[in-house]
Amino acid sequence: MTGVPASATGGTGSPAPGGKLGAAAVNQASLWNIANILTMIRLLLVPGFVVLMLADGGYDPAMRAWAWAAFAVAMITDVFDGHLARTYDLVTDFGKIADPIADKAIMGAALICLSYLGDLPWWVTGVILGRELGITVLRFVVIRYGVIPASRGGKLKTLAQGTAVGMYVLALTGPLATFRFWVMAVAVALTVVTGLDYIRQAVVLRRAGLEEAKAAAAASQAAADDKASSEAAEK
Repeated sequence: MTGVPASATGGTGSPAPGGKLGAAAVNQASLWNIANILTMIRLLLVPGFVVLMLADGGYDPAMRAWAWAAFAVAMITDVFDGHLARTYDLVTDFGKIADPIADKAIMGAALICLSYLGDLPWWVTGVILGRELGITVLRFVVIRYGVIPASRGGKLKTLAQGTAVGMYVLALTGPLATFRFWVMAVAVALTVVTGLDYIRQAVVLRRAGLEEAKAAAAASQAAADDKASSEAAEK
């Protein structure tokens, strides 16, 4: 015997007056799960990263190293928060909205800072951010027809972007500076190729959705016509 009223334990007793308030409190508390906390940390890292990148004109090796550390933590938490949310059923509306925002915020901040400092051509920043924002808009457009699953190419693109940008954040010289150029070239190529593939899949998905809707409408119309014919025959 626990001494807890039946209404509080899901028994047959009458609901407690504060039942709705308690449920709301539980739902509100679920926001503070580990996946969402990691996402919030990633969002908070963005302004700190920008300050570190631009400190002392943006060319202090020590500050750039700290900026890289902030960027690396953000990238690592990006991997873990989604995995934790899916594995332990911690998916929330906040996470669905905040996670992609945090992803694009840290990557966008890094690219813009690098281009502002002259370390990375603006067209590279434009291609990567344009692709990410364009695909995000496209995802909302076709979501009524279905969801396009993450591809292996998309995951490689994310890895290549994170690696390349991280190498540019560090004040590298010599062979490593040359190597990072080629890593970035691979990242840009994957960005373009996977973006075009996503557009192709979106077009196919939309076309299939429209055909299904047309078929359903035709079937509904045929059923209505059959019903009308039956009623007319009975009269």
